[in-house]
Amino acid sequence: MNSVFSQRRRRLLAMKAFRDGRTHAAPAGTPCPGCGQTVGGAELARTQFVCPRCGHHFPLGGYYRLSTLLDPGSFRELNERLTSADPLHFPGYPAKLEAARKKTGLNEAAVTAVGSVDGRKCVVGVLDGRFFLGSMSAAVGEKLTRAIEYAGRYKLPLIIFSASGGARMQEGILSLMQMAKTSAALARFGEKGGFFLSVLTDPTTGGVTASFASLGDVILAEPGALIGFAGPRVIEQTIGQKLPEGFQRAEFQMEHGFVDAVVPRSELRGVVSRLLALHERGGRNG
Repeated sequence: MNSVFSQRRRRLLAMKAFRDGRTHAAPAGTPCPGCGQTVGGAELARTQFVCPRCGHHFPLGGYYRLSTLLDPGSFRELNERLTSADPLHFPGYPAKLEAARKKTGLNEAAVTAVGSVDGRKCVVGVLDGRFFLGSMSAAVGEKLTRAIEYAGRYKLPLIIFSASGGARMQEGILSLMQMAKTSAALARFGEKGGFFLSVLTDPTTGGVTASFASLGDVILAEPGALIGFAGPRVIEQTIGQKLPEGFQRAEFQMEHGFVDAVVPRSELRGVVSRLLALHERGGRNG
């Protein structure tokens, strides 16, 4: 019976990851933002959407990301149907939500799941930038909080991949409240000895950076990821000064102690596996 469920889960994640890949696929003649050379969708699919010429890391959909990390057949989604309402009756918001759902196949900008990496069970959350730029709605905050609480309840390590433009303006203060909500949930998780691995991808900005994304016991980042609260142009206009080269990029943040390591996508699963193994070993010895 378990093998049947495993096969179903494997097929389900493979189908959703394939759909993500098609959504991300670059049409013929699309220039890479990193090097300007033409890169096709099929070529990118073979490299996990990393430019084979310059190493630029293209954004990934939530299910595709999970398919590159989790063991085949281990995926089980959490709170899949949880979605945003229109609490402030913001003009045009319901129609935009529906359009985003149809375009991406997602109910919200976050996907959360239970799975395993090299046999080690964990809870994983992924923000998907295709859905309202991965912005933090009340539903996103609730999904992440439930995932954090699930990890705490079952004493599982937690991994969150962030990619966000920050708070969702259509939900106003209710969006901003998710910063405190997710941070408080992580504080409780940490008090129980939980291990939180935060992975920052391009871009991770705004309220997400100012809350849960920066609270990892270990913080990793993909190469070239933009990481910060406000964008570089806003900061330059505010302070009236030119910013240093590479300011707010992952490599700059690592040099200045904000990020523990910059890890290429091709190596990320192996690094995550080793960190989970170290955490497991520490738990046994502790």
